[in-house]
Amino acid sequence: MTGTPLRVGLIGYGLAGSVFHAPLIAATESLVLDTVVTSNPERQEQARAGFPDVRVAGTPDELFARSGDLDLVVVASPNKTHVPLARTALEAGLAVVVDKPVAGTAAEARELAGLADERGLLLSVFQNRRWDNDFLTLRALLAEGALGEVWRFESRFERWRPRPKGGWRESGDPAEIGGLLYDLGSHVVDQALVLFGPVTRVYAEAVVRRAGAETDDDTFLALTHANGVRSHLYASATTAQLGPRFRVLGSEAGYVKYGLDPQEAALREGGRPGAGWGEEPEELWGRIGSGESPVTGGGGAVRTLPGDYPAYYAAVAKALTDGGPNPVTAAEAAAALDVLEAARRSARDGVAVSL
Repeated sequence: MTGTPLRVGLIGYGLAGSVFHAPLIAATESLVLDTVVTSNPERQEQARAGFPDVRVAGTPDELFARSGDLDLVVVASPNKTHVPLARTALEAGLAVVVDKPVAGTAAEARELAGLADERGLLLSVFQNRRWDNDFLTLRALLAEGALGEVWRFESRFERWRPRPKGGWRESGDPAEIGGLLYDLGSHVVDQALVLFGPVTRVYAEAVVRRAGAETDDDTFLALTHANGVRSHLYASATTAQLGPRFRVLGSEAGYVKYGLDPQEAALREGGRPGAGWGEEPEELWGRIGSGESPVTGGGGAVRTLPGDYPAYYAAVAKALTDGGPNPVTAAEAAAALDVLEAARRSARDGVAVSL
């Protein structure tokens, strides 16, 4: 396949498919968006308008009927469809990218990983937040030892949405795998595991606060990592005053960063990767220091590294063409699901869960 763009079939053209996957696939030199699968007529027209050369299919079956014409299938449909669609793609001999969470349980994720290994196929999980600007900056600071020994990692994905929007993400049906624990929680847990390694203990609170809401919309997790770091993770749709995205406290200094990576907003507004992609203005840079609040000028500004969502699909293409590493493995996704399942048990029973 070296030298020839890999042909990609994208299943699902809602938020994940249209805002994230399609633009990032199209921006990757070694990939071409061949087919979009959606049964929604408006989304079909949206796909054709955005990508005039794309084929449109109404069902996944139509896509799989021409599996021989494709090299990679991306599953960006509702959570409950991830496992069956990924399994069908693997059984058809196709490499697969699945949006997070790859499955509803760690056991299902490991089953898919086993099938991919058995077939000798790539199975990767789209965890784009590993390429957020603040996360890349924090990884660099930790690699330098700039904070000393890290004691506590605080990560917040908070929003103010006092009225439910509806849809499967806010459905109370367990089969939908909705709620913030498995949505934004998938991101904050994955980041904590990448930064600080395996978890031995999980405590969680998952609350339904909004009138008419059916599933958790205000969630907190406290993780104890095997290396002693404590991670405090927040995912909320009911936060009237947003806290820092990261607050990381170490033996020598702390790092505080407010604001979200700008890439999602740029993609939503129709922006595409290019010169200056992922950069943010200096006034939004985080601060590092000790003994004083960053709000009152404590510490010094740290330039935020550019966010780089395009790096994910570039790595997927390299894995398929040159044998490069899988950027996010199903085994890593399963480890995150172990934590999410423990958090669900903890919140339900009001106890800490050991892993």
